[in-house]
Formats: sequence, C-alpha cells, structure tokens
Amino acid sequence: MGVVVVLNADYTYLNIINWKRAVKLLVQKKVEVIKYTNRVIHGFNHKIRIPLVVRLIKFVRSLYRRSVPLSKKNIFIRDGYICQYCGKKIKSRPTIDHIVPKSRGGDFSWTNVVTACIRCNQKKGCKLPSEASMSLIKRPVKPTISEFLMKKIELLGLSGVLDDLWS
Repeated sequence: MGVVVVLNADYTYLNIINWKRAVKLLVQKKVEVIKYTNRVIHGFNHKIRIPLVVRLIKFVRSLYRRSVPLSKKNIFIRDGYICQYCGKKIKSRPTIDHIVPKSRGGDFSWTNVVTACIRCNQKKGCKLPSEASMSLIKRPVKPTISEFLMKKIELLGLSGVLDDLWS
C-alpha cells in the first residue's frame, strides 16, 4: 500500500515507515495524522484511513545526530541508484565499487566507494578507473544529513507530499 512519512514533534523530517507500522502507532496514540491517503482498511467493526504523513506526539532525538552512517544502502541512496561510471539507472542488483581497489589498499569510505552496475564493476575489476579507461560521473563525497534525507525523500517520490505540507 505504501510508505508513511514520519515527522518529529517539531515537524522536522524523521523517517519513513510502512503503513502497518504507522497504523499501529496511531492506534497506540503515539502519532497524530497530518495527511491521509485515499486508501482505507476495513477492520471487523471499523474502517481506518491509511495515513500518508504522521507527526510524533513526543519529541525524539533525530535519526542521525552527527553524520550519516556509512553502509551499502546509504551509498546507493547517495548515488541515486545510478551507476557512477555509465550513468544508467540500476533497477536490480546494484553493486559497490571501490575506486581504489581493496587489493591496492583502498578502504570502505564515503570518498572511495560508489554505486556501479554489474557490467561496469566487472569491466573495472581491480584496476584504477584510469587504468580501465573509465571515469566517474561525479566525485564521491560524504553527504550532509540534510542532503542525504532530501535524496532519500526524492527517491521514494515523496518530495511533493512534503512540499504541500509547508506551503
């Protein structure tokens, strides 16, 4: 059915959850609904409208306090699931490529790993991009928290929903 945007008590973006978790939080009175979808679920004795945006009743500390955690999933989100060598949108099975290969002392860091399609990753192998006659579309950098969260919202197609709330 979809995802639900969770806002903190001060209306700052916090996270995205599935609709079942949102309904559970609503029933537990931990959130209030800011905006509903057109979808309805039918219970035994009642109907519940599926929320699109909810706000926590109690303020919680933000998801990332100082920086975005480094993980494969977060690398894919940073790069928008786009191969950083050929520019193709990767629909299934994205891979991580080390710009300086691990065999040559490269580490798993924000500035040394990028999203790559299987074809480009295999073509590059354990060479440097220059040795494989390949170049990066953009230089990898560590994203700020706000850049990362906006990219995540954009990838889920929810940027219009949040724009409506603040306008």
